[in-house]
Amino acid sequence: MRHLLFGTAYYDEYMPYDRLDEDVRMMKNAGINVVRIAESTWSTCEPQPGVFDFSHVERVMDAMEQAGIQVIIGTPTYAVPTWMAKAHPETMVVTEDGQAGYGHRQLMDITSPMYRFYAERVIRELMKVSAHRKCVIGFQLDNETKHYGTSGSNVQQQFVKYLREKFQEDLNAMNLAFGLDYWSNCLNAWEDFVDVRTACNASLSAEFEKFQRMLVTEFLQWEADIVNEYRREDQFVTQNFDYEWRNYSYGIQPDVDQHQAAKATTIAGTDIYHPSQNQLTGKEIAFGGSVARSLKDGQNYLLLETQAQGKVHWLPYRGQLRLQAYSHLSEGANSVMYWHWHSIHNSVETYWKGLLSHDFAENDTYREACRIGKEFAEKGDRLINLKKKNDVALLASNISLTGLKYFPPEAPLLNPGIQYNDIVRWMYDALYEMNVECDILWPESENFDDYKIIIVPAFYAAADEVLERLNRFVESGGHIIVSFKSAFCDENLKVNSDEQPHILNHSLGIRYHQFTLPRGKVGLTGIVAGSGKRVAGEENRKETAAHAFMELLIPGDAEVLASYEHYNWKEYAAITKNRYGKGTATYIGTMTDAEVLKNVYRLVMTEAGVDVSDEHAGVIIHKGTNDYGNTVRYYLNYSPEEKQVFYRYGDAVDVLTGENIPAASRMNLEPWGVRILEE
Repeated sequence: MRHLLFGTAYYDEYMPYDRLDEDVRMMKNAGINVVRIAESTWSTCEPQPGVFDFSHVERVMDAMEQAGIQVIIGTPTYAVPTWMAKAHPETMVVTEDGQAGYGHRQLMDITSPMYRFYAERVIRELMKVSAHRKCVIGFQLDNETKHYGTSGSNVQQQFVKYLREKFQEDLNAMNLAFGLDYWSNCLNAWEDFVDVRTACNASLSAEFEKFQRMLVTEFLQWEADIVNEYRREDQFVTQNFDYEWRNYSYGIQPDVDQHQAAKATTIAGTDIYHPSQNQLTGKEIAFGGSVARSLKDGQNYLLLETQAQGKVHWLPYRGQLRLQAYSHLSEGANSVMYWHWHSIHNSVETYWKGLLSHDFAENDTYREACRIGKEFAEKGDRLINLKKKNDVALLASNISLTGLKYFPPEAPLLNPGIQYNDIVRWMYDALYEMNVECDILWPESENFDDYKIIIVPAFYAAADEVLERLNRFVESGGHIIVSFKSAFCDENLKVNSDEQPHILNHSLGIRYHQFTLPRGKVGLTGIVAGSGKRVAGEENRKETAAHAFMELLIPGDAEVLASYEHYNWKEYAAITKNRYGKGTATYIGTMTDAEVLKNVYRLVMTEAGVDVSDEHAGVIIHKGTNDYGNTVRYYLNYSPEEKQVFYRYGDAVDVLTGENIPAASRMNLEPWGVRILEE
């Protein structure tokens, strides 16, 4: 890309009165150079079957083209019109709760032939009026696409066909792989397949969820194939991938295999939402950016949606909007785009506020956006296309996510209902707080050897060949840090019947036969555990307690880094480190507090030669290489206090102010402030 994109979603269809010219004027004043339109307006574009009205789309394209603002066209297929639901109720998704009623978005069956017929037609008509336009720089496929739980009879028939192909018509092989002999679930004829929604066998259910994710990959490729017939070579194709939602963007998306689905795009896109005000930490920005950047093997990505004002309690403090924008760039984003331009005056998202409030007047958030837009325009050439070369990667697994949904590591007193993404974020967030950047790997990734350290959270379900790859990675000089609940099952959720952890016990140098939950006072003691002092006011745990789940580790050749401090469990190890070949393999058999985990990280990173610069509390440091071949470092102050930091690298220039920053000098960061230094 040649310049940073700074923009917003814009819906002329939603306006209470005509103000397009005024909106364009205010956008230009704010430095906005791109808008995203059309992705949720099917009923306006096609008010009746085969009757098309793209006047809003064309009107906005005309205005933006005249103003020099670029446009991203979204296919409108994720919110279907009423006439389709009325005439073809079979297009509404059938889930385990029955058939969806009309009203919300994303309630269609993405496999429905009738839905596909109408979707293809509206996409083609939209492409005819937009693909040739000079202002249109790219296309977004659908929006936040998922499988929506589709599991009607048509989907289940496809699933049976998929299984017949996977197991080459061998029913016995499938029964064995999934353990279907339990409770007489064996299938003796393909025609006997029953409704998978009522299955009690987690292996079969997990395979169905994997198949549902495959449907998303196929659907997005289907849309891409249509768009590719019309788009110019200089126009991109993207998708707005989102994350597991816990009232904000949280973890790996369970309903899409994003690494596979991203193959339909020419550039990955994402939306990232996060807490704000005093709860703003930047962790969600970093995690979402790490995932998005890794979807296409380190390629820069587009941030297609993030909050401006957002929810009422997310109204940003002064400086936070700017801090957030540069945090996205520090992860490799080539755009910052808000959802959306104005606050909507009716319907379900009335109080999800845009860059402008309901009165359309200038406000503090808009004025801060004006500052960001000006800086992007003036300094963007130093910041665009940031290339990152990280030494650490985190291995993510959709199959493990699904497996631990069915078999959670039942927790415990302090973390009830702990799930896969809790473990992922536990391990990721500690890296973030230590200023250790990381990429995301998937089991099928081929570039394990690009990294010095691979973090492996709860790799519950894993194929033997991936575990063997991890062993070879260590043997060749790499380092792995593996959490509890790893290498327990094969890729079909069938528990391995040899010593745990399966195959990885060779590099880890440990074994265990039993596991339990930390009840009462289960502390940790050892070189990574600290003093073990009691936390004030809390009788039932220690500062270095086992917080969730406990595997009772029996070290073979491995060094014990921490043991359980409990009269009944004291002979068992909790955390170990083993030398294997030229590298090391560390195992963490319980969820600890953040400081214990960081102590483990420091120990391994020192040996692996990974730089750790976690001396600045509250200040996050990210780096990369810009288009000029220079190292750029972002200093991001996620706190309401002014911070003084020590700059320990070569002579640099502050990209935003032009100030010369000599090597080995101190500099100040204002509250919620940012400085960007280019060597």
